Amino acid sequence: MSVEDSEQVEMLDLLAYNCNHLRHELKGAHGPDEEEEILKVYLRKADETHQPIGDFKEDLDWFNVEDPLTLSDSLQGKIVVLDFFTYCCINCMHILPDLKRLEEMFTVQDGLVVIGVHSAKFDNEKDSANILSAVQRYNITHPVVNDVNSSMWNELNVQCWPTLLVLGPRGNPLFVLMGEGHFDLLVKYIRSALQFYQESGVIRPQSLPIKPSTDLLMKTNLKFPGKIACSKSSESEDIAELYAISDSGNHRIIVINPQGEVLQKIGGKAPGFVDGSFKVCRFDSPQGIVFLDSDTIFVADTENHAIRKIDLRTKTVQTVVGTGKQGTDRVGGKMGTEQEISSPWDVAVYRTKDMDMSFHMDENAIPEKVLLLIAMAGTHQIWAYFIDDLIWWKFRKCSAGTCAMIAGNGNEENRNNAYPTNASFAQPSGLAVARDAKELFIADSESSCVRKLSLSDGKVSGVVGGERNPQNLFAFGDVDGKNVLAKLQHPLGVTYNPKERLSYVADTYNHKVKRIDPLAQSVATLDVLGHSFNEPGGLCVNPSGSLLYVADTNNHTIEIIHLATLEVKPLTISFNAAGNDAMKHPGTPLQFGKLTLKPLGGKIRLSMNLVLEQDLGFTEEAPQKWNVYLPNDSWYVNQQNGSLRKGQTVDIDITVPPASSKLQLDNFSVHFKLALCARSLCFPRSFSVAFPVSYESGGLDCIIEDVLVKIDETMVKL
Repeated sequence: MSVEDSEQVEMLDLLAYNCNHLRHELKGAHGPDEEEEILKVYLRKADETHQPIGDFKEDLDWFNVEDPLTLSDSLQGKIVVLDFFTYCCINCMHILPDLKRLEEMFTVQDGLVVIGVHSAKFDNEKDSANILSAVQRYNITHPVVNDVNSSMWNELNVQCWPTLLVLGPRGNPLFVLMGEGHFDLLVKYIRSALQFYQESGVIRPQSLPIKPSTDLLMKTNLKFPGKIACSKSSESEDIAELYAISDSGNHRIIVINPQGEVLQKIGGKAPGFVDGSFKVCRFDSPQGIVFLDSDTIFVADTENHAIRKIDLRTKTVQTVVGTGKQGTDRVGGKMGTEQEISSPWDVAVYRTKDMDMSFHMDENAIPEKVLLLIAMAGTHQIWAYFIDDLIWWKFRKCSAGTCAMIAGNGNEENRNNAYPTNASFAQPSGLAVARDAKELFIADSESSCVRKLSLSDGKVSGVVGGERNPQNLFAFGDVDGKNVLAKLQHPLGVTYNPKERLSYVADTYNHKVKRIDPLAQSVATLDVLGHSFNEPGGLCVNPSGSLLYVADTNNHTIEIIHLATLEVKPLTISFNAAGNDAMKHPGTPLQFGKLTLKPLGGKIRLSMNLVLEQDLGFTEEAPQKWNVYLPNDSWYVNQQNGSLRKGQTVDIDITVPPASSKLQLDNFSVHFKLALCARSLCFPRSFSVAFPVSYESGGLDCIIEDVLVKIDETMVKL
């Protein structure tokens, strides 16, 4: 270390000391005027004594700008906030909204520039292509530099992620803030610095060559898919096989059938925190998803710090846990929507029985209770949302609707313990329940390991990866093997295959999927053929246990691994476009009576019931499909297509736009493709029902119709 470097290190230590003293002074101030005077005195002294820091190294990769920035030239005359971050860090993610709010309050022209100085923890994070993906995924729009060797970090002796260093107009350090949760103080610092230097006449209003890297993102149907879940397990034969995908970059949930046909799009492409219908509701970077049953999905709405419930029957979304704001509570216990939580990353459903050993009755007669397990990445804990009243570990009584911590003391460590509240996790990001073993597998990302939590008594123990020293969170690598001799790199997803009694882990930063034998505590890489994953984040198995679905996050795809052959094939996601039914399905459709709306359009709600007459029945195991075809893209239907079971109605809710002319007449249609059987014969039957729509001043705002379709061996009729 040179003399100059040594002086910078000493100066940053002194700056941290002075800023702590400043904070105490500000707390004791009597009103805004005294605060302003304290800050002015501090800034005057800092400007006189603090020399400029060293500039960015040459030939570094920059994002969101057309040309590299320098403290000695393009950033002269600006107040600069250096955000030392690494993109895996949950605390770094937590301050991104603060930085965005700060940039909305003070623009570049006002004299403020925020720069992300990416100082990698993991080897994978040094790759500029991966940083670009993170910049796009988290919608970071301010300049970011890949300080690939952490040169500035080391020269300044930065100690933790995130660290915010505020520089004056000539690159001279003014303030330093470590960790998250300092927004109000940061605003106070920036406002005072801008005012101080504007009065000195040194703030320059020049613009910068900003060019957001989000514009470079390839346009695909999926955008950074985070997790995938299956509705059906091997134990639930009566449930339809559906898959839900957290389309995180598009801030929505997609429900598909095994063929990849989109049945539901829930939420919108813009972030938000709104309950309501599938079209109205909004999510913000959702991650974990799990089916409670074929009609109910729980979502870890990560950046809204909430748990949301999707009802596929009523087509609505409801918040069940969280307020929409990040919390710091590490205990919990409040009712769901009163309980603040922090960055839930995954969810899992567990069914158990009251653990009251004094409750003497036949084991089979004790009803099962349901709870939702939550990987609370923001506080490094495992929480639970109690759907039913439940007597839990140590005879703890938990009321339905409450949400509370069940494991982890909140310290960011890799600490195992027989007592769950004495254990520590490090950004848990993936969950999988092994019901047969009564265990919860946890992808503990920042300690680079997979751990397990006993669902019988709460004991936390290691499975593979990590290190015996609980405070060492840098024991990562790419090594197959047993227990702590095996090495992973920031795993984000895990699933359990009850057919094999094996687990699978998305070894995210190694761009691999690996198989875990929990009993042997060993892990081995799946030698897949012909595919390169790119930061896969989520996994699930199909009901037969033969296929492994992978949310290949940075490739924006869902991949399917055939576990017998290890062949990988992409799942084609089919978003049905609107089209002309007559062109797609030849033949004369059945004609329903004219539906008349007002010229401003409105709603059409149909409940279609298919009645099989004589000895007709649906062919078992064969798909019974229906599709809605709309006149054009300005029309909206709550569900474009789906599958049908005997006795089930098809509920269709269509939003019709205003008519473009008084004489306009539109048609939409519903097409059915059935597999029927009568006695010993099986045969297909396809038909369409056309619905003409007209627009008149005496029409209705909302039309509700029950449509009865009778089917026999020779004909179909309304």
